Amino acid sequence: MSTDTVLKTTAGRSMQLDIPVGGMSCASCVGRVERAVAAVEGVESVAVNLATERAHVVLSSVKVDPAAIGAAIRKAGYEPSESTVELSVAGMSCASCVGRVEKALKAVPGVLDANVNLATERASVRVLGGADIASRLAAAATAAGYAAEPIQAGIDMADRERQAREVEQTSLRRAVIAAAIATVPLLVFEMGMHLSETLHHVLAGKVGEFNIKVISFLLASFVQFGPGLRFLRKGWPALLRGAPDMNSLVMLGTSAAYLYSTVATFAPDWLPDGTDYTYFEAGAVIVTLILTGRWFEARAKGQTSEAIRRLMSLQAKSARVLRDGAEIDVAIETVVPGDIVIVRPGERIPVDGEVLEGLSYVDEAMITGEPIPARKEPGATVTGGTVNGTGAFRFAARKVGADTLLAQIVRTVEAAQGSKLPIQALVDKVTMWFVPAVIALALLTFAAWLVFGPSPAFAFALVNAVAVLIIACPCAMGLATPTSIMVGTGKGAELGILFRQGEALQSLKDARIVALDKTGTLTKGRPELTDISVAPGFAEDEVLRLVASVEARSEHPVAEAIVAAARLRGFELAEPAEFAAEPGFGVKAKVEGRAIEVGADRLMRRLGLDLAAFADQAGRLAAAGKTPLYAAIDGKLAAIIAVADPIKETTPAAIAALHALGLRVVMITGDNKGTANAIAARLGIDEVVAEVLPTGKSEVVKTLQAGGVKVAFVGDGINDAPALAQADVGLAIGTGTDIAIESADVVLMSGDLNGVAKAIALSQATIANIRQNLAWAFGYNIVLIPVAAGALYPAFGILMSPMFAGLAMALSSVSVLTNALRLRRFGGVAATASARSPAAKLAPAE
Repeated sequence: MSTDTVLKTTAGRSMQLDIPVGGMSCASCVGRVERAVAAVEGVESVAVNLATERAHVVLSSVKVDPAAIGAAIRKAGYEPSESTVELSVAGMSCASCVGRVEKALKAVPGVLDANVNLATERASVRVLGGADIASRLAAAATAAGYAAEPIQAGIDMADRERQAREVEQTSLRRAVIAAAIATVPLLVFEMGMHLSETLHHVLAGKVGEFNIKVISFLLASFVQFGPGLRFLRKGWPALLRGAPDMNSLVMLGTSAAYLYSTVATFAPDWLPDGTDYTYFEAGAVIVTLILTGRWFEARAKGQTSEAIRRLMSLQAKSARVLRDGAEIDVAIETVVPGDIVIVRPGERIPVDGEVLEGLSYVDEAMITGEPIPARKEPGATVTGGTVNGTGAFRFAARKVGADTLLAQIVRTVEAAQGSKLPIQALVDKVTMWFVPAVIALALLTFAAWLVFGPSPAFAFALVNAVAVLIIACPCAMGLATPTSIMVGTGKGAELGILFRQGEALQSLKDARIVALDKTGTLTKGRPELTDISVAPGFAEDEVLRLVASVEARSEHPVAEAIVAAARLRGFELAEPAEFAAEPGFGVKAKVEGRAIEVGADRLMRRLGLDLAAFADQAGRLAAAGKTPLYAAIDGKLAAIIAVADPIKETTPAAIAALHALGLRVVMITGDNKGTANAIAARLGIDEVVAEVLPTGKSEVVKTLQAGGVKVAFVGDGINDAPALAQADVGLAIGTGTDIAIESADVVLMSGDLNGVAKAIALSQATIANIRQNLAWAFGYNIVLIPVAAGALYPAFGILMSPMFAGLAMALSSVSVLTNALRLRRFGGVAATASARSPAAKLAPAE
């Protein structure tokens, strides 16, 4: 729903909200909404305008929860407008930054929820209404110290973000080179003189020890206030705001080493005797190493969104259209629905549409993951971004721009990549306090060494406190989850698996039962008439013609099979009257004055008809995996009709793959038990629930969930939507109906059931990858921070150099990113099934 909420600050502390309200039709509606909103605590006044469909609300405090207002409107029976505002946020360097940006955004009146992603550098904010709130949100994030701007429709934000990343990488590369050039001679002066007695005498004799200190000061100053200035610019303001971040830690550590060394060089009398050591090289090396780590990190982060860029690169830049009788090339942005588009051999299809003339085969692997090209002839649909084969054809544009399937896929993947999984809840809680805790620990370390440390205590205290500040790495904790989500969902898109919700990526791995609809999921969904046997007194051709005349009004696949068989025999179908369909039972109508009823055995029994005459035949048909139907004419049992829906060629392998993952497979179908059991026996399905009415599928799923068992349901039809919604994770076959896809958490773009096993295996691999990242990120900090504080010194005499701390910190987040990028080599079901564990190793790319 489009939104146009205006937030206005009035005198004092009051705030005004203009909320669009849907569903109002009269003055009484206005009164109900006004009374409901006025009852919310903190609302001073409310005025509802029926013409503009808005509620103008004056709040007594900016702290009033907008969700309470929205809930009050809904409780009154109307729908307040909610929308999502997307922001790009720059300057975040660690998980602490994420928490502070979210806190700043949630404080903006009208905000219902805010979700910030460190890896994508985006914020997704759910607001009540929203026109100028986007600018207020950007201002709030900027005021918190992180430059933000709204992501507006119609602007290619991917290109802008890619350019911004390239600028960042170039800047970091230059900073690393400059810092390294200054640090190398500094290391020679400071470290070389300590390691080599000969070098010490040569430099001391020819340059002079004080002069060497001055040169070291100059080199260190260049590094500190040149390439390292970014840490000061970001870390100091964050510290002043009482919200220290990763930059604050680096700034405090390097500044402490630099200032101490400066005093030791120019005013050694200010320091205790025997403590006038210099640590210029430590600060410079730390800056250089951390910048190097950030450079590698920036490059790796760019690779995590590679899947999105590859998808977007599939969009054609131009299209050849027929206008005013002439073929012309136009920019893709100018193509409108209804345009006739000409596609030549080997060209990329520019937009979605329907073939009008011509014949060709189109490579749709980028959408479905299917390697075999699909035949396209008049009436077939084509998808923008797919590649035409050797034929040529013309098609009518149906969906363009943001409405194309490719654009929808990109949005779906971006939404999933930007979401937070439940597993990240603990991370968010910890990281908000992590940096302040590290600073406190550094101060405690300094004090402990100063009081209890050996001589020179001050020098030991300083070095170990700096090491604690530098070793801490909140970056790794912040990147652990989002980077794996980005790579995992991107890999899924390449395999034709779309996670519409990020949560599905986590919950799918916990599925223990996979419940499958039969028609269109296990089978092709295009049944064929195989048998017809009539009762005495009825002619086969006449029965088939009458039954087909009734079924011509039905959209059920079985009906289409009967109609197709009748037309194949050349029958002219009559127009039925008083047609009625009852889902799960059958259809009835009058044809040429005769009452015709066609349906399952349950319909015949309800009509009071004895099916004994066809009992043996029905058993044989069901045992062969065929679906028996019955026809009654003028109240008499007329015939038994058998329809078979061919099983998809890939279904047996898909069932085997699900079993390899240790899953129990259940088939839910409206077929009779005989037919259902026959199909299940052929496929090795563990359990069958047959003769289920369309409305009962969700109840079956609920029964399977008894005891907390996680159930994934796979379906493709309109009647599967409730079951898809009831399941812990719903997977829709992408070739199915829109309503089924909208009800699902995961969409399989091809009709291949192997996608289910791939999706579950990918979920297991991604969550295993996230756990590895979190184990590394938390384990790194838990183990190395005490070491940096000097925990090993009393027993082993081991201390950590601040330079080593800088190297370890620089490598920490790079390690997390590198591990996440391994998901790009996801090898499918075999890799996961071989280990039968969420911690399965990723197999090489197939």
